[in-house]
Amino acid sequence: MGSVHQSVLLEESLEFLQVRPGGVCLDGTLGGGGHTRALAERAGKEGRVIALDLDRAALARAKENLSDLGERVSFVHSSFADGASVLDERGIKSVDGIFLDLGFSSDQMEDPKRGFSFTSEFSPDMRLDPSRGRSAGEIVNEASERELEKIFREYGEEPKAKALAKRIVGARPIRSCKDLAALAEGLYPGRSRVHPATRMFQALRIAANDELGALEKALETLPSRLTPGGRMAVISFHSLEDRIVKHRFAELSEVEKDPITGRAKSEPPFRVVTRRPVVPSGREIEQNPRARSAKLRVLERVAFERSAA
Repeated sequence: MGSVHQSVLLEESLEFLQVRPGGVCLDGTLGGGGHTRALAERAGKEGRVIALDLDRAALARAKENLSDLGERVSFVHSSFADGASVLDERGIKSVDGIFLDLGFSSDQMEDPKRGFSFTSEFSPDMRLDPSRGRSAGEIVNEASERELEKIFREYGEEPKAKALAKRIVGARPIRSCKDLAALAEGLYPGRSRVHPATRMFQALRIAANDELGALEKALETLPSRLTPGGRMAVISFHSLEDRIVKHRFAELSEVEKDPITGRAKSEPPFRVVTRRPVVPSGREIEQNPRARSAKLRVLERVAFERSAA
């Protein structure tokens, strides 16, 4: 889950998802509810949106903000990684649209108690659901130097991962976000518009929430729950997420080819709708600079009529 955002690529997402009146959608990342409302309005009074979020505070806010939609939206405290199980529990075999927006909301990032801010005096928790897994603070204070280096290198793509891990181990116990962020200062000579702790905080957030594991599980289990002609749209905010989405969508759209002629033996069950990722317009970035790294990719389940042709 990447950058902070406000219903990023909203119109583009709706256009690609092609939600029809009476349609059933799964919104795996409720957040502020902007996309959820738009999906529910497109689906109409006969439609339904199953909206998931790991953050109980976000769920409570969204329930209030979307109360006018009544029973058209079902709110569920769950990870999108478990979206297939959520559908099973409700007796829903397939849905017309699946939407994942992997960004964090401003409410989450700006609450000092959540532990995302470089200047917060609170412990760096960073978990969407504090009842799950290790907090970023526990990782920082308990992980080995080697494990920390691996987290920073793989999840933060941090060039100074080794030096940073060594600094952290030498400074334990680390009690606040502010103290943690300070350890990254001086790692890079000169000034930059990007805070030196940015990659470290991203890496710890990904580790604390198992973000990439959750995304991989969702991409493994959810596409098969689309109805024929249904679409799955995913907005990612950094290269690690986008790479996973791109590769998984490509795998799903591959076909077995005849070894002699090289022709496809059959039509694939899925097709990639977006050959290149859709990115925000200059106008949207101007209005919301934090949207600049967003990338939208869309997958469609091929209708049975097409595959039989």
